[in-house]
Amino acid sequence: MNIIFVLFDNVTQLDFAGPVQFLSRLPGATTHVVTKDGNPVYTDCGFSIGPTGSFADCPQAEILCVPGGHGVREAIADKAIVGFVRQQAASAQWVTSVCTGSFILGAAGLLQGKRATCHWAYTHLLPLYGATHEEARVVRDGNLVTAGGVTSGIDFALELMALAQGEDVARTIQLALEYDPAPPFAGGHPSRSPASMVDALKARVYDKAAADMEAAIRASG
Repeated sequence: MNIIFVLFDNVTQLDFAGPVQFLSRLPGATTHVVTKDGNPVYTDCGFSIGPTGSFADCPQAEILCVPGGHGVREAIADKAIVGFVRQQAASAQWVTSVCTGSFILGAAGLLQGKRATCHWAYTHLLPLYGATHEEARVVRDGNLVTAGGVTSGIDFALELMALAQGEDVARTIQLALEYDPAPPFAGGHPSRSPASMVDALKARVYDKAAADMEAAIRASG
C-alpha cells in the first residue's frame, strides 16, 4: 500500500505530521512524502521537511493525502501540484485532505458535488469548488475523506485505518501512540468556545486569511 503525502512551501506541519505518524504504522504500507521537484519545503513553523522524492518518481497512491496551510493559496495556482493531485486521485483508493488541503482537491476538480470539511474558518469557501460543507471533524463521501483543522488529521487517520484494515488495527496503533486526548480546556471549536473569543480570533487572524484564500481561489479560476 503506497501512501502519498503531497507537500508544498508554507504547509502546516501538524496537518502532515499527525496523519503520517499514524498512517505509516499501517501493516504493509510504504509512505512517500513528495514535493514538486524533490526539494525540501518550508513549513509555517519556519523549519523545513525533506521529502522522499518528487512528483516524477512517485508511484501510484492507494492513499493520497494533501495537508493544508497558508501555502495552499499558492499551491492552487500551481499547475504541477494541481495536475499531480488530479492524476494520482484518478486511480487512488482513498483521496484525502487535512484542513485547507481540501482546496487543493477542489482545484483539481475533486470536490464537485461532494460533502466535505476543512478548518472552521474556511468552511464557507467550500461551495466555491462545488462542495457542501458538513459539520464534522471528519467527513467521508465515497472514497473522499476530508478532515477539519490541523489536529483533526489524527482522527482522520484513525478512521481511514479502520476503513482500510479494520478497527482492531486502528485501535492497536492508537494504543501504541497513546492517542488518548484529554485537553485541559474545552473549546477547540467555535461551537464550544466563547463567542467573544471566536470573534476576536477571527478579527485578528481569520477574517483576512479567509478573504485572502477566497481571492486566491477566484484568481486560480
